Amino acid sequence: MSMRTSPGSAASRVFLVVAGSVALLVTVLSVVLVLDAQRSERSEAEEVTRAVATSLAALPEVAGAVGGPDASQRLQPVAADVMEVTALDFVTIMTPDGVRVTHRSPSEIGRQYLGTIPEAPAVLTEEFTGTLGPSVRTIAPVQDDGRLVGWVSVGVTLGSISSQLLPRLPFVVSIALALLGAGVVGALLARRTTRRVAGDLPAGSIRDAVASYESVRTLGEALRAQTHEHGNRMHTAVSLLELGRTAEAIEILTETSRQSQALVDQVAARRDGDPTVGALLLGKAAQARERGIQWSAEIDPAAPRSSLPPMDAVSAIGNMIDNAMDAAASGETPRWVRVVFARMPGSPALRVEVSDSGAGIADDIRDRIWEHGFSTKPAGTEGRGVGLALVRSIVTDAGGTVDVRQDPTTFVVTLPARHP
Repeated sequence: MSMRTSPGSAASRVFLVVAGSVALLVTVLSVVLVLDAQRSERSEAEEVTRAVATSLAALPEVAGAVGGPDASQRLQPVAADVMEVTALDFVTIMTPDGVRVTHRSPSEIGRQYLGTIPEAPAVLTEEFTGTLGPSVRTIAPVQDDGRLVGWVSVGVTLGSISSQLLPRLPFVVSIALALLGAGVVGALLARRTTRRVAGDLPAGSIRDAVASYESVRTLGEALRAQTHEHGNRMHTAVSLLELGRTAEAIEILTETSRQSQALVDQVAARRDGDPTVGALLLGKAAQARERGIQWSAEIDPAAPRSSLPPMDAVSAIGNMIDNAMDAAASGETPRWVRVVFARMPGSPALRVEVSDSGAGIADDIRDRIWEHGFSTKPAGTEGRGVGLALVRSIVTDAGGTVDVRQDPTTFVVTLPARHP
């Protein structure tokens, strides 16, 4: 039986995000290609009009005929031939004061030229609206022995420039369709891969599943360390009892009880404590001793309980402590980790601080430590790149904040207090 993807599933979201991003990229690229083609056509029109205008103005027969009584009869055929060969929209030859001698519409001959005539003999390219509409035109001086005897204006209408884009549109459309097709295929593959991992679970459920896994992992590691520590002490005490060294056996058992009871008393003193987080701290204290890290916990009895569910609380706090212990273990002695639970001054919110003696966080990666998949640890089970990203996700979803300070490295989390 085939599995259908529900509209709210993570796989569907991945498909929509990838397909939407590709569609947006293709649209932007198509617009850029069209604008670039338009710019290219306009630039080409400017170059052509300038070349033709200066070439005509330099012809001796144009300079010799423009001021004569039969200038129109002699030059109109020349202008018509040039327009036919070059596909220009108009070639206008005029007197020095701008009276037309030639024009595409013979009825316009003898009328004043519509456009800018330079005050001094010079070549000028501009966009101007004349009798044929908006056009890109170039006007060049006609000189005879250094004396201005007329002007030549050559132009292409903007409509003609736009029509030159039509042959390029199939190319643009084909590129857009090819990219869009590749994007849709990529989106389908991304959805298929996501479905293999997450099935039809919605995105929120996936994060909850990851949080639950991280909670079980960090709590399991803490309890394993605590069990291992107690097991070692019990074996030592039994061996001492077998050797008749009862006082030393009692001292070991008493020290074990005293260390655990101190933290239990701190946790129990809170008027609204979380027993799950208390168990986590007990286990992490044992894990720190196992790794040779000095552990200290400061738990304010007035610290409120956060609004996080127990599994999310264990995942967020446990991952911060794990990160701190990894940093402390890789740093120089003395190696230590400090955890603080307190009430925010002037607020019912809970503040959790986790500090360590590690080398700190480099400035160039300070913003990247929250990215999912980024880790300074080696790849493998110790280099997941999930912990801090998950911490930030859990905290921000609960309406809290998370930040990091240096000297020493301290992760500070503020969480809304749970309503009674």
